[in-house]
Amino acid sequence: MTQAQGFFDFVGRLDHYKTVDVPVPRLNKRHRFLIEPYRDEIAGARVFDLASHDGRWCYAFAGAGAAKVVGVEARSNLIAQYASYPETDFKSRVELRCGDLFEALEAEVAAGETYDIVSVFGILYHIMDHFRLFQLIRKLKPRLIIVDSEFMLREAPMISLGRERTDNILNAAPQVEGQEIAVKGVPSFAAMELMADVLGYRTIWSEWKDLPAGERLGVNDYYREANMRRATCVLRPR
Repeated sequence: MTQAQGFFDFVGRLDHYKTVDVPVPRLNKRHRFLIEPYRDEIAGARVFDLASHDGRWCYAFAGAGAAKVVGVEARSNLIAQYASYPETDFKSRVELRCGDLFEALEAEVAAGETYDIVSVFGILYHIMDHFRLFQLIRKLKPRLIIVDSEFMLREAPMISLGRERTDNILNAAPQVEGQEIAVKGVPSFAAMELMADVLGYRTIWSEWKDLPAGERLGVNDYYREANMRRATCVLRPR
């Protein structure tokens, strides 16, 4: 039996993914939860993507029919990798900007920009100002916010603080000039729901448990039973 094709099959041919563990299965399974359920809403939408890395999720939003995708990423070397993505009729609908995500959000708000969808993938557990982030996002007036993050497995609404090196491209970018160790905060599931609630959003969690055990190659972090677990949710205005 041949494996069904997935949107991200092409990354296996990109040089900068050759050192990444099972990138194709992981990205395709995440696409199934982060993009596929919202295709109807993505079609024709303006999307703002935070911490865009090499533009992979910007590319996926454009591939799902977004009219315009603006991504912000702190590391210019990652943005440069977007040039290696396949040339398609939707690649040019992506605009990647280099800069601090908070400064980028503030600039968009100051300019009176609005977006239909804001994506917060893989960054919420690398920052400290979680509530400020969602306050700024709210000012963009999105009808849908998609969040994919690590969350602490604690019942209380809390944020667990930690440190991480800034020279790892998968970690926080320097928060001050020359910083080698950044401080980060990992919110609990309850903290995510509390922040969303007080800003007027309802939180709907994706059912990663519905993915059969035999199909979980590359996404084991969504099934951890201790400390913290990765998960996906959407916020919708009440």
